[in-house]
This record gives sequence, C-alpha cells and structure tokens, in this order.
Amino acid sequence: MDTKKIAENLHEHVPADWYHQSLKKDFFQRIWHNTRFREVRKVATPAEFVLDVGCADGVFSNVIFKKINPKKFIGLDVVKTSIAWAKKHWAKNKRMKFTVGDAHKLPFANNYFDAVFCLEALEHVADPMKVFKEFKRVMKKGGYGVFLVPSDNNLFKIVWWLWLHFYPRGWVWRDTHIQTYRNNYLVTAVKKAGFKIEVNKKFNLGMLHLIKVRKTQ
Repeated sequence: MDTKKIAENLHEHVPADWYHQSLKKDFFQRIWHNTRFREVRKVATPAEFVLDVGCADGVFSNVIFKKINPKKFIGLDVVKTSIAWAKKHWAKNKRMKFTVGDAHKLPFANNYFDAVFCLEALEHVADPMKVFKEFKRVMKKGGYGVFLVPSDNNLFKIVWWLWLHFYPRGWVWRDTHIQTYRNNYLVTAVKKAGFKIEVNKKFNLGMLHLIKVRKTQ
C-alpha cells in the first residue's frame, strides 16, 4: 500500500494555502481555527526540537512555534504544493523548516524530537497505528505529543455533511476523512501505542478531541 500516494490523491483539490486563505477570508473558519489555536496553546510546553506532522501550509506550525519558541521546528506534509508554499511564505524564520514526507514512515532518526504535534491530520491517514508508532519512535523519552482529531460525534457529522455539500469552499474536502475517532478511539489508539495520557479533552461542542501524551519508555 502506497500510503504517500493515497494521501496525495485525497488532497488533490485542496489549495496549497488553504488555512492562510481561510483565516483571511472566511469568518466561520476563522472562529473554528482560532478556537483550535487557543486549546493547543494551552498544552504546548517548552521543547527544543519540534515536529508538526500534517502541517499543510504552516499556519498552525507558526502558532505552535510562537508559543514554544524552539531551537528547531520541522513541519512535514505529504502535499508537495502546500510544503512549497510554506517554505516560501515562512522563509524569514530560519528555525522553522518544511519538508515533504509520509507520516507512516517519518524520515527522522529515533529519539530525536522533544515534541510531536499532529493536528486534524490523523483522520486522513491510511494506518493510524503505524503512524502513532512512528511518532513514538522519533520522540525522545520524556517527550510529549499533542494530537487533535474530529470526535465524529453526531453534531460533527451533521456540520461536516453540510460543509461538504453546501458551503462554497467545502467540497474540496470530500472523501478526505478515511478514519474515524468516534467512541474515544483516539484514547484507545494512543494507549495501544504505549503513550501515557496527560490531557484528554473535547471542545467546540464536543466536535474536536485533543490529547496530550508522554513517552515514558
């Protein structure tokens, strides 16, 4: 299974600077994303080497960077056009780099990062458990991870369906969610991967599920 190709095909219609444009032009998207930013800032603690998997155009990466101020920050995404845009747009920040890569096979050494973020990207991956194992592999002992997914509760399902079918820009995300984390599957998955859960919360009327984990061994 070519997981990289699957991800590329899923996002073929998504603009390279989707999040940057959403914050500038879309009132409802701005509310949604700013809520995400606020909740992630609460759990983002100091770290020297940071990885953001599924970084897209780097908008959320920049939010994390400003909160943590790490020595080195790497944003990784499978979508080449988004990475190319991010490299150009955030070029002045020499400590924040962007690279093309597959979450199922991260191109980094074992025990390298102090923190790994993956924010609303895990619903797009072919094999979540393989991805979580990769996160643990590249994370230092004592390091932490912050993972954010749609909860797929009934309200989210309704909002998501309306977004895909009636909102002018929403159609580009059709068929991109190939995993579900309903019934608290995110908790089950991170425990199975061997992480210790430190924060477990839902927000945006229960539509988003955020977890902060620690690698203890």
